Amino acid sequence: MAGDRQNAMATAKHLVEVADSSPNPWARSFALLTYGYACCDADPAGARDALRRGLVIARDSGNRYSESHLANVLGRLEARHGEEHAALDYLSLAIRNYQNSGNISTMRVPLAALAAFLVRLGHHEPAAAIAGFAVSPMTTIWIPELGSAIVRLREVLSDEKYDALARKGETMTASAIAAYAYDQIDHSNRTRATMLIPWRR
Repeated sequence: MAGDRQNAMATAKHLVEVADSSPNPWARSFALLTYGYACCDADPAGARDALRRGLVIARDSGNRYSESHLANVLGRLEARHGEEHAALDYLSLAIRNYQNSGNISTMRVPLAALAAFLVRLGHHEPAAAIAGFAVSPMTTIWIPELGSAIVRLREVLSDEKYDALARKGETMTASAIAAYAYDQIDHSNRTRATMLIPWRR
């Protein structure tokens, strides 16, 4: 987060090596989380493998804390470098876990990643509403692409329309914005499924 990416990747790699010998599943899953987060842009494939390994460990050991954070980072990684359906599934899992635990501050992080992803998919109005709720000092650090997504939304929608939609999202309750996000995820998945069906006479 401080911008020292090379040191972060080296430290995370060492952490995974140390944690691999630990009998503690939390230590192993959290080490894989730090590696995936540190390397998600420099080495997307390696980060994806680490995060998926960590997610399996977290689920097998019943650790929803690590599961939530791993799904959060996986969602952003897939949105930026991977597969649309996987990104939406991981982001949905992270949003749901954070909402269910009452962790509204951290719930804004996968919502911010979702908003930026919806901009890439061309779903501008829902992206603006979700961004309105998601913007915070924490999300601007965790999800730097949210800033450029908002710039793009202002270009496409106009400043006035973006501000109106963002205010609408900002005033929504956590449960309302989560339900809205799930609807947008379902809509995106249905749209993608329709596009994959071959046309027949």
